[in-house]
Formats: sequence, structure tokens, C-alpha cells
Amino acid sequence: QVQLVESGGGLVQPGGSLRLSCAASGYIFSTKAMGWYRQAPGKERELVAGITSSGGVTNYADSVKGRFTISRDNAKNTVYLQMNSLKPEDTAVYYCNVKMWPTNYWGQGTQVTVSS
Repeated sequence: QVQLVESGGGLVQPGGSLRLSCAASGYIFSTKAMGWYRQAPGKERELVAGITSSGGVTNYADSVKGRFTISRDNAKNTVYLQMNSLKPEDTAVYYCNVKMWPTNYWGQGTQVTVSS
């Protein structure tokens, strides 16, 4: 079965950096686009960044452009989210996602808290 396991979250000061990882299993990782989403308390889940199956094309939410970088290692079945210049408004639970119609698969999420 499909499994997505996120790691790398934590508490960081404003301006700091974190790298999130999502290890995937249960399907052929290199054939599927991946996404990172986040959900802050009281808000809807939103797309942060996406990457195509080969890694050749990426897209970002306007709020994170220039600060976050999504990447993937198809040999390790892992997608990453490098987050720099973190702001308090980046505080949220971060989820990785893969879409395989008709199902949307999610990991358990990893908490990122940006606070001094």
C-alpha cells in the first residue's frame, strides 16, 4: 500500500532554515508528481510546492517563492522541501502528497513552528 512518511519538522527561529523529507513506498515513485502542502490552525490546507515525476519542473505558492525549494531523489524514493528565511506565518503542519486517481494520498504530517 502507498505510504508517505514526513520528517524534519521542528521549532526554528525567524530567518532560520529547515529541510523536510518525505519517504514514499508502495508505488513506483519515479512515475508520479509530488507535492508539499501545509495547514495552519484554523486555515485550509494549501499547496506549497509541486514537482514533476522527473524533477524537471517545479511550482511554488507565491508566499514561498524564492525561499523554499522542492527537490526529489528518485533513487531514494524521497522528496524534499528546503525552507530558508522562515517566517512566523510559515508555521503549520506540512504534508507531502501524491495523487493516483481516484485517491489522494497524504503522509501523517510534520509540524513546523517558526517562533523566537
